[in-house]
Amino acid sequence: MRVVYAILVACGIAWQPWAQAQNVSFPGEAQFRQLCAGCHGEHGGGGDRAPALVNNQNLRTRTEAEIHDLIKNGMPGGMPAFDLPEQQLRSLAVWVKSLNTAASDSAAIGDRTAGERFFFAKGNCATCHMVHGRGNANGPDLSDVGLRRTEHEIELVLDNPASQMGMHTTASCPSFAFCPDLSWAVVDVRLRDGSSLRGFARHRSDHALQLQDFVGRMHLLNDSEYVTITQEKQSYMSPLQATEEERRDLLAYLSSLSGPTAGPLKTESAPISSDGMKAMTELKSDLKSGDWPTYNGHQGGNRYSKLTQIDVQNVHTLQPQWIYSLGGSGLQTTPIVSRGVMYVTAPGKVCAIDGASGGEIWCHMQSARNGEPNRGVALLDDRVFFATSGAELVCLNRLTGGVMWNVKMPQRPGPYSATGAPLVVGDLVISGISGGDLPTRGFVAAYKATTGQEVWRFWTIPQPGDSAAQTWSEAALATGGGATWLTGSYDAETDTLYWAVGNPFPATDGDQRGGRNLYTDCVVALNPRDGKLKWQYQFTPHDLHDWDAAEPLLVVDTEYQGRQRKLLLQANRNGFFYVLDRTNGELLLGKPFVKKLNWASGIGPDGMPQLLPANQPTEAGVKTCPAVRGATNWYSSSFDPKTQLFYVMAVEDCSVYKIAHAGGYEGYRDPADPGAKYLRALDIDTGKIIWEVPQVGAPEANYSGVLSTAGGLVFYGESGGNFAAVDAATGKTLWNFKANDPWKASPMTYMFKGRQYVAIASGGNILSFSLPEQGQTEVH
Repeated sequence: MRVVYAILVACGIAWQPWAQAQNVSFPGEAQFRQLCAGCHGEHGGGGDRAPALVNNQNLRTRTEAEIHDLIKNGMPGGMPAFDLPEQQLRSLAVWVKSLNTAASDSAAIGDRTAGERFFFAKGNCATCHMVHGRGNANGPDLSDVGLRRTEHEIELVLDNPASQMGMHTTASCPSFAFCPDLSWAVVDVRLRDGSSLRGFARHRSDHALQLQDFVGRMHLLNDSEYVTITQEKQSYMSPLQATEEERRDLLAYLSSLSGPTAGPLKTESAPISSDGMKAMTELKSDLKSGDWPTYNGHQGGNRYSKLTQIDVQNVHTLQPQWIYSLGGSGLQTTPIVSRGVMYVTAPGKVCAIDGASGGEIWCHMQSARNGEPNRGVALLDDRVFFATSGAELVCLNRLTGGVMWNVKMPQRPGPYSATGAPLVVGDLVISGISGGDLPTRGFVAAYKATTGQEVWRFWTIPQPGDSAAQTWSEAALATGGGATWLTGSYDAETDTLYWAVGNPFPATDGDQRGGRNLYTDCVVALNPRDGKLKWQYQFTPHDLHDWDAAEPLLVVDTEYQGRQRKLLLQANRNGFFYVLDRTNGELLLGKPFVKKLNWASGIGPDGMPQLLPANQPTEAGVKTCPAVRGATNWYSSSFDPKTQLFYVMAVEDCSVYKIAHAGGYEGYRDPADPGAKYLRALDIDTGKIIWEVPQVGAPEANYSGVLSTAGGLVFYGESGGNFAAVDAATGKTLWNFKANDPWKASPMTYMFKGRQYVAIASGGNILSFSLPEQGQTEVH
């Protein structure tokens, strides 16, 4: 019945008269007319309060189960949730799905294999379009065209490509309905300097244009740079020239494309360019180009920038430039910027936007688990990499957002997820895994950027028989935790990858785990080519407090105690600030950076903590400091080579810890001594606190990290909701902006066309700031 109904809708035949004549009914339609037609129109054709549901591309890609959940749960800021009996929800979902029969659900006649050969050879389709990582990006990625379009819509574009452009405007196109793809309209642009550009208008507003030329360069233009923009009436794509058999086979092939195939590519996609490799090997440089090409700005993990346009003298004039909304709240992403294009993430979403105006170029959507954050992407050449809440590593094309490959990272079932931004080293993309508070076995894995094929895997919980396995009881090895959920750091000079490892499982019950539990709560130094361990240092042996080591690891070359050293710095969740020799893991300093610390009296010459009684949870509970969220956490820290100071958001707080297999801890609230948060500057030679800025508000509500710059500034999110800049030498507040959102993300900075910006995720938005245009100065 669903198929019959869908055919009637596709052919434009009204359902109601046919149903009356045939004496049949569609169960969900009556419920729809009663509950939904007031907004969506009587037959789902759209109304003034809600979009059309017929030929709705957004719904076409959803399963009946996903539509069911959408009706049941509603949409934030949109459709309300409907608390209906389960049978009614199912009937409604089936009916709405039937309105959107995709080409992939039809039985297109033709030889798909022959159609694929035509696409990639005689038809020349792949000179513009990409499918599953093969082809080019001078047109939309077609990997899921069969899911997004009906068979009739595909035929229409093949025969008359100009119909895809139409002469519609975005305003005249109902939200979510089938509309021409305006992001591939061809325009001619006359610039004020007398030159011209021609290419695809990927996004256009009254005052800005994001133009992709025909060789794949993105031109981000504002209205001060161009005189006229003229849209061509003809499509860049020519009408299909093929025999009837070739046309039929091509249509069958395109109709079958219902999304990316799981697993690595069998054949290598376009190789990494020499320019792309050079750019990645130079990420340790001072970033004077203005890009912010990886999670912490460069691979060494130190969120410090040598940009100086915004400084202590002019920061008080800093102004918001644009806001881009990703939806939802509590974003944890750090924007990545390359050649002015910014890449940002939200749960289930990756978007490319104009870093100067906030104009959207493309967005990739993917289902995400509720509550799972995403902290960002990695870049290499024409590829954008991100990890999903379902523990997949995905490669997108940077021009289209189309999926080139995706691989499932875990090798066996389990409660795995992934939240961190991957890290690119050479031609490998490296990612860790989340889920360490549940019975999992952690790992870091590296994949070939061109195919997604796994190159190596390092297990953070050793195999039985390994020397490190002696630090465990054998029964705990299979599910010992050790998640690797924060982005690692890389040092090109020593060719070493540093990755922080999470807590053991169970978190507060060590009775079944045995000894030190390597490599949990460690930094592991790995060979990035094969994943072999060079050395390790364990911050919290046999952790009983969930103090994983997933805090930033900063690669720093500086004078330390009168001698030039290659250092690795970390303020750890357990309350100690560590300085290590990164060439061999030698402990150089281990000092508390918080005052509320009662589990250890210090770090001994052997690198081991000197334990105190509060280290041992009991069944009744023991007050131990720091609290379970730690003296700090995953949010960014920074070292300024000019001031020789290390900046960190520090928390003075305690928790009550109990022996519990599932994790036993609860907040400790002493009215006379409440928890507090501080922005602190530490002397790395001694660990001494040089200055601090007390925060107003609950410490657990603020997860902002810090950014320091050569302009003498430290940017961070205040616990009270403001975004602020302080003097890096003194801690004096010089500027603030009232964002009024709890911070869950860390700031970054970039430069484009001679203008420096500072950006941060706030709530569900990306905020970008810069000096007033008349205050710009050239950076030399």
